[in-house]
Amino acid sequence: MKEGKGALILHSIFWAIILVAAVVIVVTTGSQITVKRELISFGLFGILNVSLFYINYIFLIPELIKRRKKYWLYVLAFFLMIAVAALIKTVIAVLNPADMMMVRGEKAEYNVNEYFAGKAFIGGFFMISSCIIKFTIDWFGSERIQRNLESERREMELQFLKSQLNPHFLFNSLNNIYSLAYQKSDKTADAIMKLSEIMRYMIYESNTPTVALSKEVDYLTSYIELQKIRFKDGAYIELTLNGEIDNQKIVPLMLISFVENAFKHGVVTDPAEPVKINIIANQKILHFSVVNKKNQQNKDAQGGVGLTNVERRLQLVYPDRYKLNVVNSATHYTCELMIDI
Repeated sequence: MKEGKGALILHSIFWAIILVAAVVIVVTTGSQITVKRELISFGLFGILNVSLFYINYIFLIPELIKRRKKYWLYVLAFFLMIAVAALIKTVIAVLNPADMMMVRGEKAEYNVNEYFAGKAFIGGFFMISSCIIKFTIDWFGSERIQRNLESERREMELQFLKSQLNPHFLFNSLNNIYSLAYQKSDKTADAIMKLSEIMRYMIYESNTPTVALSKEVDYLTSYIELQKIRFKDGAYIELTLNGEIDNQKIVPLMLISFVENAFKHGVVTDPAEPVKINIIANQKILHFSVVNKKNQQNKDAQGGVGLTNVERRLQLVYPDRYKLNVVNSATHYTCELMIDI
């Protein structure tokens, strides 16, 4: 797994702490400092400690644990490396007793077995530290990859849902225009122009994560005007806007399915009970509602993908930030949506 700047920073901090600790130990023990002793301690022994750390980090963990899953072989290699490094350090110390085997600040000498055990403990420290840092970095790396994959999956799903919504709307609108053309209605040209304006918004202006709420409202208004064209007896829609419509943002094409549903399944030709669309927006909350009288004779066997898609999009882009309430009574259908924007 490729490691980034975070891993480099963590390694740098670890080795800086080790270096500072080593210097503090040498200065505070009160022992006589000789060039040979420090060359061996910081040079040869330092190389061995660094080798333990990075052989484990670069080879043993990735190869034996992550790739081959040879846990028993890893444990064997783990302790063997510690023993070999401790043995090498002990042999070097025995060959240089005046500098390495003398207890710091005292005349007494280290026991060989005690010296070996001490160096084995230090080797174990570097091996364990290597494991901790490796697994920590890999865990954060895996979490980052999972977040990226989840983000990409959500984006792909949103694009898929949006691609379903657009053809669904276009299919219904073309059906309406076909009916006008078939009847040789003078409204056909106006309907085509309205559809062109709507498609321009859908194709060019709705490809951003959010749009101004005012643009979404303009889109809804154009849609309503397009739908009104096909009703010979008139369509009665009450659109009420309140609050800060111009200053708020919303995910594009989020509200259209509710309005479309009212036209498709509701009664829009009754002046006594018009379709009521209400939009209230402030700095924090968007309140959107559609109430329409049900058309008892309109039984769409196919059903609609619109509301299902909208709810899924809400779950993806406004998780835990929306409330959708749908009331399907005997005579009326009410959709009420509140979004924390």
